[in-house]
Amino acid sequence: MSEHRNYVAGDWLAGARTHSNVNPSDTRDVVGEYALADAGQARTAIDAAHAAFPKWSVATPQQRADALDFIGSEILARRAELGDLLAREEGKTLPEGIGEATRAGHIFKFFAGEALRAGGEVVPSVRPNVGVEITREPLGVVSIITPWNFPIAIPAWKVAPALAYGNCVVFKPAELVPGCAWAIAEIASRSGLPAGVFNLVMGRGSQIGDVLVGDPRVAGVSFTGSVVTGQRIAQTCVARAEGGMTKFQLEMGGKNPLVVLDDADLAIAVNCAVQGAFYSTGQRCTASSRIVVTGGIHDRFVEALVAKTRSLVVDDARKAGTDIGPVVDERQLAQDLEYLDIGRAEGATLAFGGERVERATPGFYLTPAVFTGATNAMRTSREEIFGPVASVIRADGYDEALALANDTPMGLSSGICTTSLRHATHFKRHAQAGMVMVNLPTAGVDYHVPFGGRKASSFGPREQGRYAAEFYTTVKTAYVGA
Repeated sequence: MSEHRNYVAGDWLAGARTHSNVNPSDTRDVVGEYALADAGQARTAIDAAHAAFPKWSVATPQQRADALDFIGSEILARRAELGDLLAREEGKTLPEGIGEATRAGHIFKFFAGEALRAGGEVVPSVRPNVGVEITREPLGVVSIITPWNFPIAIPAWKVAPALAYGNCVVFKPAELVPGCAWAIAEIASRSGLPAGVFNLVMGRGSQIGDVLVGDPRVAGVSFTGSVVTGQRIAQTCVARAEGGMTKFQLEMGGKNPLVVLDDADLAIAVNCAVQGAFYSTGQRCTASSRIVVTGGIHDRFVEALVAKTRSLVVDDARKAGTDIGPVVDERQLAQDLEYLDIGRAEGATLAFGGERVERATPGFYLTPAVFTGATNAMRTSREEIFGPVASVIRADGYDEALALANDTPMGLSSGICTTSLRHATHFKRHAQAGMVMVNLPTAGVDYHVPFGGRKASSFGPREQGRYAAEFYTTVKTAYVGA
């Protein structure tokens, strides 16, 4: 099997070693062998990006737009193929994989348009015979570090705006899912981007992460991943060796609540809970892992939730009819099972699921789990599990439900199911989260509007939509005398 190589300075380079990309639905199936960069190759990628920046930063908007539109158009044309690759390497179901690939294509095409819409302001000064021009300029070299759970969409919503606004990119995907990242790089290599503008270095964070974050030529770091790693990146960016600070943007997870009030439509509430908690195998930072239910509907909701969860089909991600694919790997499966033990030990009742199961192919299959009788103080209610595990917490009424929803160190997404306009309006204003959903799953966002959270979930400007410019550009104010 040929090696899928890193892409640096317009060339495909072998890595120091290779890594086998294994299908979590069938561990006998190796998707491919992918290069692992070392620190030296990461520095070479930064060299290339740094050298390419002066010309790319002043490239015409049309040149940027054409390259991004090419990438987006090819992703959309190949969405079925790329969605299948995504399902094969990450374990997301095939419909979800195709949907994510489609979203990635739309993101690139959206930012192709943004490259042409870059604007500024000309305003009068408070002083006579002075004009003021306000413009945005690219940062420079940007390191992009992405997680394994959205292997094509998250790279798209970081890489596309970085390029659209004139930055040069060094992109490191998660080691578990190099396939989609390599596919983006292969398309980008034919898009007309000058050599060095876009670089792919696949490898372990322990081997190349410090270079990508700590090199003084890196002007910005955009990271999505764990809180612990995000905090370490922030410390490095603030304490850069050669003075100054590196701009950084962090997306670090969630422990998202879904509030279900007595007046909620039961079918809608159950659908929101199941979609939010269990689809994508619960492996999303926006998953609703805490379901806060008021007393009047609690028992009916739990009964319906368990029945719906019991009906979900857990199987090979690419198999027709599968609702829930496998957990991404053995390590994540072990973490999920450990939290299930913790929940039982803390006194919650495992109403359904939480069992490792066997299918026709050897994989990391786990039935989605519903805890009842949970409290907000339990570890399973406070720590991000990142698996198909949801805890139902009873509340006396709306006020307590809101308080429980906000009682978390994280604040990415928060949802409510209700037919009360008063409660919905109050919740939208008082939920301590960056995104609020009303009668919708907590997971599932559009690509043209801001994405991000509060508290420990996020730091820095929002991602996606026009708000992406806040991170990938810096504002310049120029004064001109008559």
